[in-house]
Amino acid sequence: LLELLSYPSHFSFFLLLTPLFEKGRIYTFIGEVVVSVNPYKSLNIYGRDTIEQYKGRELYERPPHLFAIADAAYKAMKRRSKDTCIVISGESGAGKTEASKYIMQYIAAITNPSQRAEIERVKNMLLKSNCVLEAFGNAKTNRNDNSSRFGKYMDINFDFKGDPIGGHINNYLLEKSRVIVQQPGERSFHSFYQLLQGGSDQMLRSLHLQKSLSSYNYIHVGAQLKSSINDAAEFKVVADAMKVIGFKPEEIQTAYKILAAILHLGNLKFVVDGDTTLIEDGKLVSVIAELLSTKTDMVEKALLYRTVATGRDIIDKQHSEQEASYGRDAFAKAIYERLFCWIVSRINDIIEVKHSDTTIHGKNTVIGVLDIYGFEIFDNNSFEQFCINYCNEKLQQLFIQLVLKQEQEEYQREGIPWKHIDYFNNQIIVDLVEQQHKGIIAILDDACMNVGKVTDEMFLEALNSKLGKHGHFSSRKLCASDKILEFDRDFRIRHYAGDVVYSVVGFIDKNKDTLFQDFKRLMYNSSNPVLKNMWPEGKLSITEVTKRPLTAATLFKNSMIALVDNLASKVITLILKYPYKMISEFTWPNHDLPSDKEAVKKLVEYCGFQDDVAYGKTKIFIRTPRTLFTLEELRAQMLVRIVLFLQKKPDTPQTSGTFVPVANELKRKDKYMNVLFSCHVRKVNRFSKVEDRAIFVTDRHLYKMDPTKQYKVMKTIPLYNETYCFTVLYFVKSGVLLVVRFKEGKLSVAQLCPTLCNPMDCSTSGFPVHHQLPELAESHVH
Repeated sequence: LLELLSYPSHFSFFLLLTPLFEKGRIYTFIGEVVVSVNPYKSLNIYGRDTIEQYKGRELYERPPHLFAIADAAYKAMKRRSKDTCIVISGESGAGKTEASKYIMQYIAAITNPSQRAEIERVKNMLLKSNCVLEAFGNAKTNRNDNSSRFGKYMDINFDFKGDPIGGHINNYLLEKSRVIVQQPGERSFHSFYQLLQGGSDQMLRSLHLQKSLSSYNYIHVGAQLKSSINDAAEFKVVADAMKVIGFKPEEIQTAYKILAAILHLGNLKFVVDGDTTLIEDGKLVSVIAELLSTKTDMVEKALLYRTVATGRDIIDKQHSEQEASYGRDAFAKAIYERLFCWIVSRINDIIEVKHSDTTIHGKNTVIGVLDIYGFEIFDNNSFEQFCINYCNEKLQQLFIQLVLKQEQEEYQREGIPWKHIDYFNNQIIVDLVEQQHKGIIAILDDACMNVGKVTDEMFLEALNSKLGKHGHFSSRKLCASDKILEFDRDFRIRHYAGDVVYSVVGFIDKNKDTLFQDFKRLMYNSSNPVLKNMWPEGKLSITEVTKRPLTAATLFKNSMIALVDNLASKVITLILKYPYKMISEFTWPNHDLPSDKEAVKKLVEYCGFQDDVAYGKTKIFIRTPRTLFTLEELRAQMLVRIVLFLQKKPDTPQTSGTFVPVANELKRKDKYMNVLFSCHVRKVNRFSKVEDRAIFVTDRHLYKMDPTKQYKVMKTIPLYNETYCFTVLYFVKSGVLLVVRFKEGKLSVAQLCPTLCNPMDCSTSGFPVHHQLPELAESHVH
């Protein structure tokens, strides 16, 4: 519908969406992009009946829906044997996570029609991974009760038949600061609340926990908040999902121990006695040591001291109260992040494709699904929002390149007259953030590498100095009359989605992401092997020198550049190609016009669509969907007539003179009494190689023959052994899919028609009831 707007604008766009939304129609197409409006309630539009309506249909055959996009991506992947991907973008709370789950649900529903157990196992693990990652990576925010606080890109691997055989998950920038502090009205990660509300009394006692949420400093801010998520019920769902995926009992228990240790860390308080910093409650240290499978004195030392190597000398430098509190919080954030990354890694270990040999299994292809945090504007926007919004600028840039710019460039290549549409190219904002030596990230890294005490205010002053003339950057010093901005604290970026004011408080610390080596050694020396493996760098000796690690912002920038490059290599424009030549008597079965272009013009004029199309150099451009719908309807009507015609046309080996002697020789040798079935077919192997074959079925054997070698018998299958079972699929030369099945002593032959399509586009799902041989005896199915 949106393509039909005479004067596209934001106002007309929302004017059109409003009545659709009020009628429960939350999806709308813009070209090959589906626009979704979050209804914030459950709708009955994702069930099995809806899945069947979109399965195998072309993009515009059914009303706009997520399933239409999912099916288009699946067909494009399967038909072309190329990787595709689905990018889900939008602001925070727009429903991206739910959309990604429905897409995976759809792909799982339409694949593996033969119900192979291994494929079902893989599909189940892929689906179950969602709720585990949500528990440990999602949280309630002011915009959304189930907001993703990390970015996720999942590749789903398919075999040559189009069935899922594995996957891989990449995660990006977990908002780990949420572990220790949340904004008013928000909660920490779901996992803490699920453990306290859903864990049994015995489990909580073993973890030295109580159900009261307000008892723990790290999560007490959101303790009284209402949420649409049932924490107690979700705890069981997540635990069951981890078991299904393949987590071992000791691994699941370790995850609970880490969550408990973090909650106890938050309750640790430091006091000063003279010049000495002490821990107020020594019992908590023992509890934390027990949960982390290490010694109490080692935990206490890591919290109160920092080991420093100066040349050959090693000294223990005591923390001030402020340093000890900083170290405690940094440790809590770090062990939660390590836990989350370990969970992702364990899921990948289990679901990744193993022992894949293209010579045996054929080429594997991939559908990628990107579900990443949306654009965010909060009352207080910090380092995390800066990174998240930069990510959205990168995705917007990709959208511009793939949809807008390529579309206009194609019009130019094809010589189509078109009205130039101005659109904002956000490259200038991307450069503002990521440009080498000049961008905000480069300036932030320089500030972090300076020797001596570096403050957030010094970083802001460097931004003012180097970016003061940039049209998309401002601060209070640069705009003295702008009272929305605070002196020495705020800067503003004019993003493509709106202006965002960022507070520099915490930028330096979050970018450095400093964790004292003492904590890494503490965890590496844990007697729990799961914990130990999460901290491999803890094995470094105290005096060992390592190069400076990359900062958090640079690591994130590099991951975003790699992600966009990966998406750009997979995202392919879905060009719909329809064989419409049978619609017109001037083009069917072949035309005698001067060129193919003239033939297309003749066909279009025959249908009366000449005013709705434009002719490029290599393709035709159709303006309205209605023309496309009508062409499809005419094609569907003609297909039925063509199939009926082809079914009447003989295509059996018996019509060949070279076949009769072979059949007589087989009768003499194998002593068959009756010929039950014969047909010329095309064989398609797992590498998509097509070969001509003949099928000859008697009351004793099924023969596969090579018609190009005087019907030489290639394979003989006995039918008199009732324990033998097989199903064979062939393609008759006319395009009809033929199924020959022998099971429990009964032979059945069926044809799926009309198909008239590329064999590799067909699915074995939805077979009609097979006709048993008594009904087909003495006859030949063509």
